[in-house]
Amino acid sequence: MGVLFGYFAAADDDDALGAIVRDDDEPFGAGYDGTVVKGIDPMVALEPAAELVTGRSGAELRADPRCGALVGMIEDGEVVVLALSNVLRDALARQGDAALGEVAERWAAVDEVFHGPADADQLTEFLRELSGIARRAAARGAGLYCWVCP
Repeated sequence: MGVLFGYFAAADDDDALGAIVRDDDEPFGAGYDGTVVKGIDPMVALEPAAELVTGRSGAELRADPRCGALVGMIEDGEVVVLALSNVLRDALARQGDAALGEVAERWAAVDEVFHGPADADQLTEFLRELSGIARRAAARGAGLYCWVCP
């Protein structure tokens, strides 16, 4: 099936844990403003797009203590929640559709990220969804997070 990555907004770290620590039978992330994708992990695959959107190098992005910080886990690390930086959230929130399409085209061309040719249209759709989540999160002072489930 592959690894699933759920990108979502939450008020804070405690709220973000609620996306995976559930006392109901709902899937991870249910009830949160988010999207689920395969193959776009927040620390490796998303980094080239983050560089393009923020104008910062990968090293600068990774220097942010929130970038990829472990928020929590369940089942001995079977499912984890990672924080994404507010720098990325804010940059995504400011992007328009045309700019996101250009980012996706350049991102799709990064050979070492994807195993085989990447579909720029699918990446554009993902970036548009993530940008919308970021816009709504920024408007209410919430953060961006990603749950990871192999």
